[in-house]
Amino acid sequence: MKVLVINAGSSSLKYQLIDTDTEKYLLKGLCDRIGMNGGSLEQKTADGRKYGVTADMPTHKEAIEMVLSALTDKQAGAISSVSEIGAVGHRVLHSGEDFHSSVVIDDEVVRKCEKNAELGPLHMPGNIACIKSCREVMPSVPMVAVFDTTFHSTMPAKAYMYGIPYSDYEKYKVRKYGFHGTSHKFVSEEAIKYLGADSCRRLIVCHLGNGSSISAVKDGKCIDTSMGFTPLEGLIMGTRSGDIDPAAVDFLRAKLGISSEEMVQYLNKKCGMKGISEVDSDMRVLEREMATGNSKAQLAVEAAAYRIKKYVGSFAAALGGVDAIAFTGGIGENSALMRRLVMQDTEYLGVEFDFEENEKRADGIRVLSAPSSAVTVLVIPTNEELSIARETVALVNGN
Repeated sequence: MKVLVINAGSSSLKYQLIDTDTEKYLLKGLCDRIGMNGGSLEQKTADGRKYGVTADMPTHKEAIEMVLSALTDKQAGAISSVSEIGAVGHRVLHSGEDFHSSVVIDDEVVRKCEKNAELGPLHMPGNIACIKSCREVMPSVPMVAVFDTTFHSTMPAKAYMYGIPYSDYEKYKVRKYGFHGTSHKFVSEEAIKYLGADSCRRLIVCHLGNGSSISAVKDGKCIDTSMGFTPLEGLIMGTRSGDIDPAAVDFLRAKLGISSEEMVQYLNKKCGMKGISEVDSDMRVLEREMATGNSKAQLAVEAAAYRIKKYVGSFAAALGGVDAIAFTGGIGENSALMRRLVMQDTEYLGVEFDFEENEKRADGIRVLSAPSSAVTVLVIPTNEELSIARETVALVNGN
């Protein structure tokens, strides 16, 4: 089956067309500046053919129509007709407490997503607008919502509850939800497939990128994760602060003379490694700055690594030990420095880390621990689009 995977934001739309029989992508593209002047679509096929067009896209409907035109372009498309698309898989940010797995989209699913939009005000409106537009433009094609949060829905209440009055949790649904679920699910499944279920019962997945999160996975089910009510909680990330004393937030807000909304933007966009280094959020830039002796860049990277190390230790405690640790994401897969800083002094967990192997570059799944290590340390490239496509096919086929 050919599945169109869509990741829509308020003003952009990323897409991939995936052949789920081979699990290879046929093409990928991006619509940018939806609802603004100067909209554009850029697309590239797996064999290198490029397609580009500039045109205004007032709404997601026009964007979807442009995508379908690009998919079927005679010179740079991958299909001859829209009828070849067997299903559409939509990445949706938030499930709230209404969904505990991916679902086939119908009117009731859309209604519940609209109800949950306040839980993800930056992303959910774009997700919903794109779903509605796709259903209008492709009414006969089955569509599936794959939520960023549902992999974490197996967390027990003791893990997701905050220390607030229970009645306020019930009324407002303020609790830990967790994000990056499609990546954590994909990587945990790949780790179990690679190591075997018996050798991977207690797994810690470190998804490290500009946005970063860690999950504790027991027998394939998430029991805890670092992100919370929003993706702001947890690790020190590219531009996000991660865990911070709530009283410090209000103190800073008053000193900066900004509103609550502006403070949330500050914590999301101006903090993290970018804020500490006062240089950049890009790990590659920070590593180059460290090589020149930039002490703030070094502090930013070391602080981020220290926070990761603490979460690894706490999740090992929550799991009652650990069998495997998997690194994924742009930083997790590519930064030997970050992996080295995190894995130093983890012998107490049973880790025998191969620091020489860690410095090598290679494709695919890699083992970075010694053969005698009680804990297997892996690098597993993530593929969130393939994860969405797999779930879409399974639901459409009734599996």
